[in-house]
Amino acid sequence: MAQNITGKILVAFIVVTALIAGGLLYYMQVYAYYYDVTATGTDDVQLTGKVSGLPETILYEDFRAIDAASSPIRYRACFTTPTGLDQLRDTYATYPGAEPRIAPSWFDCFDAEAIGDDLAAGRALAFTSQRNISYGIDRVVAVTQDGHGYVWHEINECGDKAYDGTPLGVDCPARD
Repeated sequence: MAQNITGKILVAFIVVTALIAGGLLYYMQVYAYYYDVTATGTDDVQLTGKVSGLPETILYEDFRAIDAASSPIRYRACFTTPTGLDQLRDTYATYPGAEPRIAPSWFDCFDAEAIGDDLAAGRALAFTSQRNISYGIDRVVAVTQDGHGYVWHEINECGDKAYDGTPLGVDCPARD
């Protein structure tokens, strides 16, 4: 009889410990490391100019952003711009093959699936904001036809090579 009670207590302890650990892990992945990015109001949204090859600030409003120190690819931002998509396309470098990264559900202005659908359907365009904002990481900006904009970080070719151990090519910048 005592062994049955001891076994039940042990099983209950294991189950409770697993539930607490699972809840803690979920919280840490979805909430713990993120913080709100304070907008500067002057240079939060930049696109790389076709002529200059340098990041240039565009007109924007309603800027919201989150980031996390735990990973260079956790940055997400949303904004609106009065600048038309045709003007942006003519002036700034596009970013082929952009794939928005999923944001935490509580950052409700950024829906990666909808942004990806808009990119695939041609209702949005992705632009290069800044190459190698952190080694091997590019900042990408997507703007929809109705002027909504989204920003995220994406691992570039050099980042893929650096993080999987493949020798870096001559096109990759020196790592700081």
